[in-house]
Amino acid sequence: MSIALAGRSPSTFEIKSASLPLLALRLKSTDLDTLAAELLAQYGDMPEFFEDDLLVVDMAQLPPEAVDAEIDFVRLMALLRERRLRPLAVRGGNDEHMAAAVKAGLVMAPEVRVQAAPRPPEPATATATPEPAHTDLPTPGALVIDRPLRSGQQVYARGRDLVVMAMVNPGAEVIADGHIHVYAPLRGRAIAGARGWPEARIFAREMRPELVSIAGVYRTSDEPLPPEVWGRPASVRLQSTDAGDKLIFEPIPG
Repeated sequence: MSIALAGRSPSTFEIKSASLPLLALRLKSTDLDTLAAELLAQYGDMPEFFEDDLLVVDMAQLPPEAVDAEIDFVRLMALLRERRLRPLAVRGGNDEHMAAAVKAGLVMAPEVRVQAAPRPPEPATATATPEPAHTDLPTPGALVIDRPLRSGQQVYARGRDLVVMAMVNPGAEVIADGHIHVYAPLRGRAIAGARGWPEARIFAREMRPELVSIAGVYRTSDEPLPPEVWGRPASVRLQSTDAGDKLIFEPIPG
């Protein structure tokens, strides 16, 4: 026989379980000067890329030679905040690293699981710059740009693919959380899988980029592309192996 008895609950608050969407910064080095330079190279002048996203600092992939190196967490947090990231927690470090992170204001989150980013969700929003107007209304499918992009212009397809029907000129930048399709010469910068999705690809009718990047792995024009893909229809994908990450360039037949 069960008995139901009246209980009491506070009238001013409730404690409930909650889950937070977190980005993860996987530290592979303790060299913050290089980190600052690579953040600039990857995201450039894009203050709108992150939108005060909460972040966990993951040190589980630090190489053996860096495990005992000191980390200036105060400076690290300042670098991240400059990018509109909000470092909240830390995981994966040794006792000294964790203690220093907590002293700097982070909380320990050893049970947070960090994994590869999933396929960008749809629908989502996109922002194009330098044109000031943009929409916050959900729009299904890819963001389609049908005008040439001049030097200094940036287009970001947040949470979806980007399709560009005209030339991406040198000095212009196209960014997407998903795939990038350029049905014209690609002569500027193309950054796909911008929030860490490793399955993203870049397609161009004429591959002459200043930079291509997928999930943070990039290659610049300082490293010439082979003639099989330079100036030709080609695609780029990311391949991860035990020896490291590689960008695979492949001609598109026909």
